[in-house]
Amino acid sequence: MLRFFMLLSVFFLLFFSWPFLEKQIEGTNLQKTIDQFKSEITDFKDKPETVAALDSINQKFQQFLNQFDSLDDGLQDSKQKINPMQKEKQLNTPTNQLFSVNNIELGDSKEEVNSQFGAPKRSSQNEYGTNWYTYHDNYQDFFMVMYDEKDKVTGLYTNQGLIASTLGLKLDSSKESVREKLGEPITKIQKGMVIYQLQENGDNDIFLQDGAYVTIFYDKHENDSLTAIQIISEDLEQKKTDFYTRASPSLKEGFELQMFDLTNAARVNHQLPILTWDDAVRETARKHSEDMAKNQYFDHTNLEGESPFDRMEEDNIAFMLAGENLATGQLSSIFAHEGLMNSLGHRKNILKGDYEFLGVGVAFNKESQPYYTQNYFAN
Repeated sequence: MLRFFMLLSVFFLLFFSWPFLEKQIEGTNLQKTIDQFKSEITDFKDKPETVAALDSINQKFQQFLNQFDSLDDGLQDSKQKINPMQKEKQLNTPTNQLFSVNNIELGDSKEEVNSQFGAPKRSSQNEYGTNWYTYHDNYQDFFMVMYDEKDKVTGLYTNQGLIASTLGLKLDSSKESVREKLGEPITKIQKGMVIYQLQENGDNDIFLQDGAYVTIFYDKHENDSLTAIQIISEDLEQKKTDFYTRASPSLKEGFELQMFDLTNAARVNHQLPILTWDDAVRETARKHSEDMAKNQYFDHTNLEGESPFDRMEEDNIAFMLAGENLATGQLSSIFAHEGLMNSLGHRKNILKGDYEFLGVGVAFNKESQPYYTQNYFAN
């Protein structure tokens, strides 16, 4: 596209500067050559087949310009849709819990949530043996909800400006203010006779508050500011007895779809267009995750020496631009996504404005440890 406009610019430059250039070369040998060239061009353009070809080219060029105008209008509309300042969200101080997400608290009913926000956009299995129900408007006002057997809210997540707290904490609050108001994060969780030691990596803090495990995620590329929150009821967390949830086809698909939604919600936060799900490249990503899980390695280049681009070409994925993100070891798609956002190279892929499509493939090893592969591309 850029080369086309450069050629078009050169054409117009020559067209408008020709009278000046003609005076400079008048009377020279070059002038005779040009006159002969003009004569030949005149003969060529007067031929009927030439006129027909030029008319065809002109029609196609006009069609191109119309498509370009439509595309430009579409991009302007897209930018308006993803503008987070388009409407101001009214958030109320929670009444029963320390935190709320989009004015929803643990214990609220599914009926209340659906009556306020409509039916969820998606339902997909998660590591707690239940489902995340995803609510959003073209990935604006994005949040996820879990319900218990009585259809009461038992889990919440958002990575957008929907967080309210009785302590005044919200999206973009500093890590210092979070710890000042919530105290020191916990370092272990006991379930029956088993104690799980929590990894201290600085990317997140977990607090036990008001009968809920509250995980605060930080964006280290934005001064360690609060970038997302997950709230899980203590009862639900205690029921999860395995470190890695036992693998299943529904959990695999759940992790894939959740990571796709999380990626688009993050892109909307940064005023970027959302990506389209691609089934074909999802299969490419799945096969690489399966290969890594089976053969116990973790690398963009597989054991046959193939790069992500080789694998995509092998699967007949047409692309002009492509990229890949990998993650492993995280308990869920949420933790995997937040970890990728704190890794600069992976973050650049997530927030690359030129990408158009994304497929996510997940596989599990013998210990049910998940491997995540994201394949991005544009054509």
